[in-house]
Amino acid sequence: MQTLFSKDMTSLDYSWMIERVNRCYEQIWEVSEQILSLNGNIILDLGFTTKEERKHFFDLSEGLNIDPEIHYLDTPKDVRKKRIEKRNIEKDPSVYSFEVNDMMFNFMEPKFEVPDQKELENGCKVNT
Repeated sequence: MQTLFSKDMTSLDYSWMIERVNRCYEQIWEVSEQILSLNGNIILDLGFTTKEERKHFFDLSEGLNIDPEIHYLDTPKDVRKKRIEKRNIEKDPSVYSFEVNDMMFNFMEPKFEVPDQKELENGCKVNT
């Protein structure tokens, strides 16, 4: 998404960003359906910030008679922040896409909704 949209972004406007994120999600799901139709497995590492986003993909999966799983990595804020800072410094191409600065981190932090027990029914929570 960084490659597609970052040059067009003039400010941190959540509605502007999420509209583009959702378009990417639609395309990702189309490819996922093709893989699933060939009896393949998929892992969607898309962040799934809100319960609503997760429900959308749950509903799509269940529409194909697939039991979706959430694997939630529960990592304290300070640990995540340190990992981001390290990634920003090292710029390892296997994990680095773009710099996440303090403003971006603090902007997104309150938007995340922790999965509840029902959402984790077929998945798991991992404390890191």
